[in-house]
Amino acid sequence: MIRHLTTTAATLALSAGAASAYDLTILHTNDFHARFEPISKYDGPCSAEDNAAGECFGGSARLVTAIADAKERASNPLLVDGGDQFQGTLFYTYYKGALAAEMMNMLGYDAMTVGNHEFDDGPEVLAGFVEAVEFPILMSNADLTSEPLLKDVIQKSVVIEKNGERIGLIGLTPQDTDELASPGPNVVFTDPVEAVQGEVDRLTEEGVNKIVVLSHSGFGTDQRIAENTTGVDVIVGGHSNTLLGDMEGAAGPYPTMVGDTAIVQAYAYGKYLGELNVTFDDDGVVTEATGAPLLIDAAVTEDGATVELIAQKAAPLEEIRNKVVAETTEAINGERDACRAMECQMGNLVAEAMLDRVADQGIQVAIANGGGLRASIDAGEVTMGEVLTVLPFQNTLSTFQVDGATLLAALENGASQIEEGAGRFAQVAGMSYTIDTSAEPGSRVSDVMVGGAPLDESAIYGVVSNNYVRNGGDGYEMFVNADNAYDYGPDLADVTAEYLAANAPYTPMTDGRITVK
Repeated sequence: MIRHLTTTAATLALSAGAASAYDLTILHTNDFHARFEPISKYDGPCSAEDNAAGECFGGSARLVTAIADAKERASNPLLVDGGDQFQGTLFYTYYKGALAAEMMNMLGYDAMTVGNHEFDDGPEVLAGFVEAVEFPILMSNADLTSEPLLKDVIQKSVVIEKNGERIGLIGLTPQDTDELASPGPNVVFTDPVEAVQGEVDRLTEEGVNKIVVLSHSGFGTDQRIAENTTGVDVIVGGHSNTLLGDMEGAAGPYPTMVGDTAIVQAYAYGKYLGELNVTFDDDGVVTEATGAPLLIDAAVTEDGATVELIAQKAAPLEEIRNKVVAETTEAINGERDACRAMECQMGNLVAEAMLDRVADQGIQVAIANGGGLRASIDAGEVTMGEVLTVLPFQNTLSTFQVDGATLLAALENGASQIEEGAGRFAQVAGMSYTIDTSAEPGSRVSDVMVGGAPLDESAIYGVVSNNYVRNGGDGYEMFVNADNAYDYGPDLADVTAEYLAANAPYTPMTDGRITVK
């Protein structure tokens, strides 16, 4: 439990008699993940029809309007990003970092920190992105001296001037980025607390007394940093996709105060724009910190020129959708009636693809919810568009650890609503089990085998699923508090396409891993 963590409306008044000398409005985004087009309430693609009906959120065209309006309201705006602009849609697949750089330059960002997904395609793509943007990219907790592509272009911190005052900005990326992405052998990641304190001390010696950390490290790590450092005024977070505020589902107040440090984060995917108003006295002490994440919904007008620009950028993506990625010897059955009631060919394909991708991380079993499989694939050539039709939700791979009893509870959940054709039915890899549909829900599953051995309810198992299931979707609440959870792996459609390609021509199969009686 973090000490000093407030749970009430976050207004900080440290010294009632202090002079209120300087106001700063920090506008912030994080974990945008190439969502240049509007998103649905499920964070996936939103059709033009639904967008016209006012049912979509985010998108670059709305962000243009929201940021312009917020800057007009603020006497002294600072626009920053908490990392992970890369990865998540076909826009990234096609443009890599180039479109993100173009849009961020247009929006007028002042600085950004490096997220782990910025390393998904190695230092080369990140270096190209850094060269293209017109603002500093920051990362304090990494030794780049042995990486020639990055050592001279990414800074640990930077000082920028706003209305005559100097603001120190420090960047952070996850310490385990070498496990989450592909930074290569030359980048060494270090402890965030030590890195931040080192930069704070250096900036303080230079006379900078207003310090903001851009931290792609997760809400929990941000709280640890705030509690174990001195001199940090604000932490703008990312990585954990945390929503803060007074709305339903928020993880805490906006800002969350730990000691004298204000922590903010604005969920993900451009659905919110964070707006934190901070007042400093003449000594650089924060006397007030208030604000809220602004929901970017249909009430925010889309900028027409940006709508046209994104439409132009989307045109080449049709080529990707039509790209042949593999071949299958027979049709792959992904029909609803099969995949929500029994072992199905598409369930085996997707579960095996998931497990294959992360087996070298100590993961033993995969669970794919049958409701996440939306179509079959015809025999012959397989296009990326077909894969995206099967897996349209832009779900990401999630890895985590649970004990055998929790794994059994998950299988029981999957078997609990077979009669209704519910999407929670568990397609699996690395394991087998039996369902007795005549038994009461909650006691239908037996004969669970993992890796050829009976399930041990007290043993710990590594599991891969998708971010929807891991976060409790389709009744999988038992996974919400899983250990060592990481929800932001590669897109499930990309993983499946790559598995198909690696095993082409692919032969669909069922092998009796799920017995239903």
